[in-house]
Amino acid sequence: MRGKIVLGVSGSIAAHRAVDLASLLVKAGASVHVVMTAEAQKFITPLPFQTLSRNPVITDLYDVEEGWKPAHIELADSADMLLIAPATANTLAKLALGLADDALGGIALALGPKAKLLAAPAMNGKMWLHPATQENVAVLKKRGMKFIGPEKGLLSCGYEGIGRLWPVEKIAREAMSLLQ
Repeated sequence: MRGKIVLGVSGSIAAHRAVDLASLLVKAGASVHVVMTAEAQKFITPLPFQTLSRNPVITDLYDVEEGWKPAHIELADSADMLLIAPATANTLAKLALGLADDALGGIALALGPKAKLLAAPAMNGKMWLHPATQENVAVLKKRGMKFIGPEKGLLSCGYEGIGRLWPVEKIAREAMSLLQ
């Protein structure tokens, strides 16, 4: 195994692409544990992630795995990396503020100091370029989070511009490289 990756999936239209990302990470030898926000579950169900990762999917702050530790604490203690793909403006804002009102936020706050942080943003270009989002990204970078993307292209909202999720093959490659 080449590391334990917690894959955070937030509520973007690009959430379906995270399924391919999970598959690529597993094929690369990572142990993948998926955490989905409630918003992500409006775009895709946990089943494909559970099937491809061969691990339970955490969908709620109060999900319980085996044992006595809360699932989000157990994952935070054992993760080598927290990879958020897609990372929405809302998720980035919550992380920058240190909010832990869902499992993803709880894991981010409880993460061990040696764990790597990587985010692959996906959102409307106006949202990405908004000063609030850019300030949140700056805060997260200062705390050690790396970013990959977003890229330019046709967005699902119909606009042309920056905001597309970086290609999942490149996200997987970057994640595995950071684990080395």
